[in-house]
Amino acid sequence: MAFQTITVLGAGTMGSGIAQSFASSGKQVKLYDINEQALQKGMVSIEKSLSRFVRAGHLTETQSKTTMKQIQTTIDLKEAVSETDFIIEAVPENLELKKNLFIQLDELAKPEIILATNTSELSVTAIGAVTKRPDKVVGMHWFNPAPVMKLIEIIRAVDTSEATISAIKHISEEIGKEVVIVKDSQGFVTTRVLAAHMLESIRMYEENIASREDIDKAVRLGLNYPMGPLQLADLIGLDTMLFVSEGLSAAYGDRFLAPQTLRKLVEAGHLGKKTGKGFYDYRS
Repeated sequence: MAFQTITVLGAGTMGSGIAQSFASSGKQVKLYDINEQALQKGMVSIEKSLSRFVRAGHLTETQSKTTMKQIQTTIDLKEAVSETDFIIEAVPENLELKKNLFIQLDELAKPEIILATNTSELSVTAIGAVTKRPDKVVGMHWFNPAPVMKLIEIIRAVDTSEATISAIKHISEEIGKEVVIVKDSQGFVTTRVLAAHMLESIRMYEENIASREDIDKAVRLGLNYPMGPLQLADLIGLDTMLFVSEGLSAAYGDRFLAPQTLRKLVEAGHLGKKTGKGFYDYRS
């Protein structure tokens, strides 16, 4: 199955990065969002990202301009999903939002088109169940920044066909990504492993085992991680961490319960870097 035209729904951080990844590999991309402002913001983000690649010597100016020309934008969902070979959505991590979108996609897109959801933990099976083509619904968990990170988790829902998995594996590898294929389960592989690591680090901070700086330093230098867990939590967003923790603890029990420190920081509105304060203070 050849995918030449790709539709990406959602022009936020992940959607714009996914669009760039496909366009950089020579694919025609239709980028959709609900308003022109969101699309303009997404295109500016792509242009800035490509400029960084040019400055680093990974792309030429000509290649950067060609990539931008590969991307068309639209606020018309029907237009976005017509005459396309593959559809992936990257709307916010809200199950009802995604299910409602997939109901629309199922009506608008040709019946043979594969529908993918970019999610880090939501049930792909539940999303596929609202369509008449659950065999063609699949999860693709991309990582931020999408043009840089090599991995894609391909999530096999209960009804996802082998042909669908094979097609998504092929297109992922075609654009230079490495893939892992996982069963549809809460948190898949990466979110589950990362959450366990980060939640335990927060508990150690809560128990005064070491300072936040030393916990991060120990992980960076001792385990050769690029960033400490508390710094990473601030970067991801503590509200997001709490959301992930609650989903995982509902599925797997107390080992994923959110530490009180995490809950209190979120209650106080200290969500990390995006609000200026989390485990660290970024306001100065």
